[in-house]
Amino acid sequence: MKTHSEDPRTITFLLQQAASGDPQAKNKLYRALYAQLTRVARNRLARMGTMSMDAPAILHESYMRIDASRSAADFPNRKAFFTYASTVIRTVIIDYVRERQAQKRGANQVTCLKTGIGEVIVDEQSLLDLNHAMADLERLDPRCHQVVEMRYFGGLTEAEIAELLEVSVPTVKRDWYKARAFLFNYLQGPA
Repeated sequence: MKTHSEDPRTITFLLQQAASGDPQAKNKLYRALYAQLTRVARNRLARMGTMSMDAPAILHESYMRIDASRSAADFPNRKAFFTYASTVIRTVIIDYVRERQAQKRGANQVTCLKTGIGEVIVDEQSLLDLNHAMADLERLDPRCHQVVEMRYFGGLTEAEIAELLEVSVPTVKRDWYKARAFLFNYLQGPA
């Protein structure tokens, strides 16, 4: 059950207030979303296995990047905010993996990534390959890319994604299926 602070109307209202210059609205917005975004970050980390970065660290780094790169006026509604937040969470995780690889000078740490097709054991290089696959998917089908980011990295349900993208739930399901197939084929490489 959603709390009052997670009510879509409350989030939209706080985004509008922050955009209009209310200095307290931005803090209220992040407090309202903190629990939800922490659950999302924990879920992503659990799916990825033994990464040493914790959920609050991902959330705080994401918040700092959103705060530093965008003004409240850039988020006129929930769709704009969650779309951008999902992208930022993905880049925080990918940047962390890149940094770890640079520190290890190529030694791969095995992690577990749940792809929706089944649980697959992958190394950090595969996570970077996933990032490249996501970039190709974005060029080929921007909406499928958004569905993956919102569902996998943003932790949104199919119904929430459908509402935000203003499409039907079956459309989101088809996009999710197409995107998973594309990513699976991309990551498997040539047969």
